[in-house]
Amino acid sequence: MRRFAIKALFTMLSLGRAERERIDWDRRIVFSTVATLGLIALYVWGKATARW
Repeated sequence: MRRFAIKALFTMLSLGRAERERIDWDRRIVFSTVATLGLIALYVWGKATARW
């Protein structure tokens, strides 16, 4: 079981490294825009409900 877990870990690390070589800019831009809008919405909601 330990050998399988180590092989799985190294496989995940190598796949992650290969994926980082080329950045998917479209997905990154969409994610950052959604995150920014979510933070703005949380700020406005917090101010409207006097939580902050």
